Amino acid sequence: QVQLVESGGGAVQVGGSLGLSCAASGHTFIRYVMGWFRQAPGKEREFVAAINWSGSRILYADSVKGRFTISRDNAENTVYLQMDMLTPEDTAVYFCAATLPRSLLTTRAREYDYWGQGTQVTVSS
Repeated sequence: QVQLVESGGGAVQVGGSLGLSCAASGHTFIRYVMGWFRQAPGKEREFVAAINWSGSRILYADSVKGRFTISRDNAENTVYLQMDMLTPEDTAVYFCAATLPRSLLTTRAREYDYWGQGTQVTVSS
């Protein structure tokens, strides 16, 4: 098992940038695929980005492609989400998640086994 804790959320203006971190603890020797999801009030959780252990495979939602960058530092047991050119539509609680190694990255929240508690990102105009 692994425990995940997000940090780095906050308020930013339209067009600004924000970096999120997700620290993992527990069975970190497992080469989990890591993902970022977000959820706005009254809406379902949606996929943002995913990355495999080595970083050789990365997947982004179309809504964030070209603006967000996912990365990880396995030595520090941390996954990152750099968010640039933010818009009000990016406002949500952002969650990191982990799933056991797999060949294909998944965008489905139900395929992820472990979740952090989330960090709020608010983008104002």
